[in-house]
Amino acid sequence: MHTQDTPPESAEYLPERREFFRIEDRIGLDVRKLPPSGGLDENPFNDDHLETLKAEFRRLDQDIKSQLASLADQDRLLTGVVKSLNGKLDSLARIMAFQQNPLQPDDWQDVTLSEGGLAFSASPQAWQTGDRLAIRMTLPPELFQPRAVAQVLDVQADGTGGVRVHTGFIRIQDGDRQQITRHVMRWQIRQRQNE
Repeated sequence: MHTQDTPPESAEYLPERREFFRIEDRIGLDVRKLPPSGGLDENPFNDDHLETLKAEFRRLDQDIKSQLASLADQDRLLTGVVKSLNGKLDSLARIMAFQQNPLQPDDWQDVTLSEGGLAFSASPQAWQTGDRLAIRMTLPPELFQPRAVAQVLDVQADGTGGVRVHTGFIRIQDGDRQQITRHVMRWQIRQRQNE
């Protein structure tokens, strides 16, 4: 699978960095510190056994989407039924994945999220500028679980005895970045509808 490496930025450019839309959201967040000398391709979440199944699922999903385009020209009603069934299967797959690895209440955090990174709250001394982190997010309501390797760009006291950790993604697969992009766009649409 193709991944995109993004060079880390220094903390001094953080306030000026506005190339991505940011949202304030509550997501499931699992963060693990990577060793300084370790490779970026390690699997700190120990779920390699699912990668083959996930790759097959993505391949089948792509096949259905490409076939739907040609089917739409021939039969709109059948296309609608197939889209509904595909959506139903996607929902079922997400429910099953979530039930196998449920998030506890402490795993949900208020974050600032964009395609380029995220900021989250933590206890002091948990992370330092320059640390590399493996991050797994759970984005509601779809329960997508994009992953990334991020570098800590800045750590700031938040006034509550904790710190706000600002990170930038340095390795993220294109599909995971697209999931984040879609989540940000859907969040913005929901916010506009609520106004």
